[in-house]
Amino acid sequence: MSFKSLEAFRSLTDRNVLRLQEAKAKGTHVVGQYCIYTPLEIVLAADAIPVSLCGTKNDSIPAAEAMLPRILCPLIKSSFGFALQDSCPYLAASDIVVADTTCDGKKKMFELLNKYKPVYVLQLPQAQDAEGAGFWRRQLELYKERLETQFNVTITEEKLMAAIDLVERFRLALKRVLDLSKQDPAPLSGMELLEICFRASFLPVFDERIRELDQIYEEISALKNTREEKKRPRILVTGVPTGMGSHKVVALLEECGARVVCIDNCTCYKKVRNHPEASGNALDILATRSLDIPCAVMSPNPGRFEAVANLASDFAVDAVVDLTWQGCQTYDVESWSLRQDVQEKLKLPFLQIVTDYASSDTEQLRIRIEAFLEMLA
Repeated sequence: MSFKSLEAFRSLTDRNVLRLQEAKAKGTHVVGQYCIYTPLEIVLAADAIPVSLCGTKNDSIPAAEAMLPRILCPLIKSSFGFALQDSCPYLAASDIVVADTTCDGKKKMFELLNKYKPVYVLQLPQAQDAEGAGFWRRQLELYKERLETQFNVTITEEKLMAAIDLVERFRLALKRVLDLSKQDPAPLSGMELLEICFRASFLPVFDERIRELDQIYEEISALKNTREEKKRPRILVTGVPTGMGSHKVVALLEECGARVVCIDNCTCYKKVRNHPEASGNALDILATRSLDIPCAVMSPNPGRFEAVANLASDFAVDAVVDLTWQGCQTYDVESWSLRQDVQEKLKLPFLQIVTDYASSDTEQLRIRIEAFLEMLA
């Protein structure tokens, strides 16, 4: 089924690069971001545009492998390859790139990237405890000061609080769309969920992001679901970031007859998860909320197991698929513990898929996925 609001959203986001260039021509600054640990709000409070940076295409990887190990995570290689080729318009438009010290591969890649673009690195704590929270709060304060200096602006408490409100409205608008897949049958495919999240991250005007997402939600939620659809296994995909270009596993699951109803990664559902209680000034709130993200780089990482359990229940899934990029040690090691948790506590089937961006293993993956779905039946 096609939706007019989704087609309008695609049409609007197809013009993202042009509109970003127009904003740059008027003097608006752009900040490229690699990770959702970095709060969007600080950039918005600096009257700048935050954009996600390209790292989901296989095309740029060969260029990166001239400098980076072939066994490195494809997300890192893809991101760096775009810099070498100067082929990502969002990276090209960025006045500064902000990066987080999530994994070792990224940390070393950022050192190389700094030769091509100004890079500001946020030192992320590896534990989500009180000591880590205090350290992270100081990192955000230093980041705020860097943007103030670089862009010659003053980031006030009032601007930060207004930005917090704006991003929260965006989060809730995106969450309402993603939560539509709690319906059975789900009105949106997993590929459509992924596309919406991916495209929304590049829209330069946040009010437009919210309006477009609201229109998608209103059109789909108003429809009476009278379709008679063959029962499909409902799948929760968790794990590494994905995007258009690195969507192979999501597409294969649906081609083989499943329905991906929830994507628990930092491209999709981790962006919209409920915040922990936070008080104090704006930086206190941002530090508390952003550090709470349950990524495998955190040690320990109990939040991910809790999140998977809650999402599995909320979306009434039949199985969990854990996607890991080759060379991603944190998610690969954590997959064993997640498997135990899903199988023993949730009593759900579990499949880990380790792959990269290339299409060479597509048919092998198809056989594995078909066998897994047949087992569910």
